[in-house]
Order: sequence, then structure tokens, then C-alpha cells
Amino acid sequence: MKPKNLFLVGPMGAGKSAVGRQLAKLLHFDFVDSDDEIEARTGVDIAFIFEKEGEAGFRAREAAVIDQLTDRAGVVLATGGGAILDADSRSRLGARGFVVYLQTSVDQQLKRTERGRERPLLAGGDPRAVLERLTEMRDPLYREIADLVVATDGRRVQAVAKEIFDAL
Repeated sequence: MKPKNLFLVGPMGAGKSAVGRQLAKLLHFDFVDSDDEIEARTGVDIAFIFEKEGEAGFRAREAAVIDQLTDRAGVVLATGGGAILDADSRSRLGARGFVVYLQTSVDQQLKRTERGRERPLLAGGDPRAVLERLTEMRDPLYREIADLVVATDGRRVQAVAKEIFDAL
């Protein structure tokens, strides 16, 4: 069974973008990262949007992008970690494609987020405490819409992508 779309949800640092790119190749789908799409449309980075519009402003933009991207066909979409906070986005993700929750531990998230992209939710606080709080709050929402849950801790991108591909 090849789904119309494949949507990756999970916390920051779970590997959604890397796994998504690999899956898109395997499925011959287009790959889209919702955060990258927001940045391309606004011309500024996510951190700037958070600074100027706050999290609520960013989440409104994110919900609009999720609505548009999930309406396409033949796409692997890597969502932002908080995309599932919006009930309408959860509904659209669940109804418009096959949803995979890439689950990862807080320890793994800390390793993966210490370098690279700026993470507005981790700025100015204890990253471990923030990630633990986000996991507690978001894990049930990821699971609510997931058709498949895949653990990514200590695994290579190709292995995770192959597990998902084989499950389809």
C-alpha cells in the first residue's frame, strides 16, 4: 500500500527532516519541511518570527502551511515539533495521509539540538527541562494521530526510513 501522502511528526531532533528526505526518495514523492516552507514564504527564519510575533503568531502561520501542504498528493512532509498543538492541523494530518511519529528520548534530542538550527523554544532556559516538559505535553498528541510509531534513538537515518517504507 502506497499512501497518498506521508507525514512525519515528533519532537525537535527526532530526525524528521533527514528521514523524510530519505523516504521521499524511496517513495518517489516530493519532500517538504514545514519550517523551511514557512521561512521561504516569509523570507525570515523561525527564530525571527517567534521574536516578532511570538509563538502564537508562528503557530498560526504553521497551521496555514500544514493545511496547504497536506492537501497536496505525493508528498513526504516533515512537520515542526509543535505542529500537532493545533487541533485542526492534527485532524488534517490524520485524515490526509499516513502519519509516522518519530519518537526519541530527551537525551537524544539534547545531542541532536546542541548544534545546527536555532531552536526558539530552547533559548533562555534549561534545555533538558524544556524538552522534558514538551515531551510530556506533546507525546499523547503525536500518538493520537500516528498510524505508526518508530523509535529513532541511536539509529541511522536509512534504517529508520527502511523500517517505515517496509511498514507501508
